[in-house]
Amino acid sequence: MKTAISIHPDATVFPYQGCAGCHDSEPLPFSFEYAYQPIVDLDTRSIYAYEALVRGPNGESAASVLAQVTDENRYRFDQACRVKAVAGAARLGMQQFLSINFLPNAVYRPEVCIRSTLEAARTHNFPTDKIIFEVTEGERVQDRPHLVNIFREYRRFGFQTAIDDFGAGYAGLNLLAEYQPDIIKIDMDLVRDVDSHAPRQAIVRSIASLCHELHIKVLAEGIETRAERDFLASCGISLMQGYWFSKPVFQGLALIPDSAWQ
Repeated sequence: MKTAISIHPDATVFPYQGCAGCHDSEPLPFSFEYAYQPIVDLDTRSIYAYEALVRGPNGESAASVLAQVTDENRYRFDQACRVKAVAGAARLGMQQFLSINFLPNAVYRPEVCIRSTLEAARTHNFPTDKIIFEVTEGERVQDRPHLVNIFREYRRFGFQTAIDDFGAGYAGLNLLAEYQPDIIKIDMDLVRDVDSHAPRQAIVRSIASLCHELHIKVLAEGIETRAERDFLASCGISLMQGYWFSKPVFQGLALIPDSAWQ
């Protein structure tokens, strides 16, 4: 067993222990690929980032892949996701930010577990400051202080961080009080028909105002109509994601049609 490892030129040396999955090199019993969905900046009419979304090897749904993730292979899957997402982004020539979902319950010691991402970025010449880590949809964090520690370690190594599905599940104000990420993604249930739903409008305006005060970027996801887009823009939200702009493209990078800006 190695007694120490350095994973970043600016990092301190730390003991290599306490991460059971780190020693497990057994391959995953299933395969998967990625689709990439653009995140746009409405103000500049440009693509700000792409979110890497898990798909089956032939484009099957994320659910078909995630159903095969167990407690025994969760760590290996989380590590494989990072490497494959970065490798795919580099192969496609991505110049924008890359947003990668991660499984917080698979991370034992973030400063150790993060090394695969750093190695993949170095191998494929993808800048680490262009990587965003966000908590994956549906993942329930068992230990909030642990999640906060993961986020802080990721930021220390130069990655950006995002809280997904804000306004649903665990991703609420208590977490935000402890840690302020670079980006908050408003849950798509709040976005749906927001242009005609007064309570959702009030909630979205409040989130936008709160994040402005905390210097956090707001990203609205799940946008499907021009009316939703325009209401969110009126709240000062410029980062957007959804079918109105583009569906995820399997193993490819989408272009935004001119009609999406109009």
